[in-house]
Amino acid sequence: MDVALFEQRERVMSEDQQAFEGQCYCGAVKIVVTGDPVGAGYCHCAACRSWSAGPVNAFTLWKPEAVRVAQGEDQIGEYHKNERSYRQWCKVCGGHLLTRHPQWGLVDVYAATIPSFPFAPGVHVNYASTVLPMKDGLPKLKDFPRSWAAPARR
Repeated sequence: MDVALFEQRERVMSEDQQAFEGQCYCGAVKIVVTGDPVGAGYCHCAACRSWSAGPVNAFTLWKPEAVRVAQGEDQIGEYHKNERSYRQWCKVCGGHLLTRHPQWGLVDVYAATIPSFPFAPGVHVNYASTVLPMKDGLPKLKDFPRSWAAPARR
């Protein structure tokens, strides 16, 4: 394939993809997500409840290449209690940004972080741990869907 033709096609594809901007509470860190998420919904696990200081965490899952820090990368702090979840926040305001899930090959950009994204939850995960039963007609899964995991983990 001609390299110039390939590069032109890539530019056209990237121009057609939707991009959604978000930021931390103070605006020191700005994030852009591009394209479509792998999934979106609500997590009920104890770790997400504790981290979000709420009974559920609204998530949007993206492939790592779809998530870009547009500003303030040097202002991002990170903590990981285990190898599944690397939680990131703004060092200036403490606002939560995202969680990297390297074992699954996904990044959870919290729905509240990207308010321009039309959040359309499709599932509840880790519902076996719920402290807030919800009657919204969405599927309630005991844990995390295997179909969202990286191929190496399946």
